[in-house]
Amino acid sequence: MKIYTRTGDEGKTSVIGGRVKKDDTRVEAYGTIDELNSFVGLAASVLAKDEGADWQDLLEHLTLIQHELFDCGSDLSYAVPDPLKMKVTPAMTERLEGWIDLYEAQTPPITRFILPGGSEVASSLHVCRTVCRRAERRVVTLSDEQDCPVEVRKYLNRLSDFFFTAARASNARLGLLDVEYERGAQVFRRRSDGTK
Repeated sequence: MKIYTRTGDEGKTSVIGGRVKKDDTRVEAYGTIDELNSFVGLAASVLAKDEGADWQDLLEHLTLIQHELFDCGSDLSYAVPDPLKMKVTPAMTERLEGWIDLYEAQTPPITRFILPGGSEVASSLHVCRTVCRRAERRVVTLSDEQDCPVEVRKYLNRLSDFFFTAARASNARLGLLDVEYERGAQVFRRRSDGTK
């Protein structure tokens, strides 16, 4: 099998149900998710070579997320989404919420915005977070223009929170403090019941 097909030389590509321009909003959305998946793979590589902490749980989570990002791209590749063929489910987003809670419990309280960075591990996860936010924006644009499965948008929204929390937990495991944005106000407050 040849990698090149020449079918895209005229600036069009195939989606499930037809062909569209390569800069179509749908292609831009799932293409950005593919970019995110590459950065998740890079973050996993950084974790795998770092012997400063036990990263097995986070490595397992990132691997599953990579599979689920393929699911997201698959769902978005339908010109007309078929609800019976969608792979992204509410349970996937709920699992992310559980992981977020686990990692948040490992971090010190936060009151201000923080600078992305700290350890190499945390920095790579912050890159994932920002690319995830861009992927989410692309999916929102797609939702305004064409049919789009809502669960993908929900998943990406929660996934960016996961990367933020995992980055902070990574720094905490390595004994590094997040650096607060020094000109920022206190934006994270706890409610009277102790939740945020």
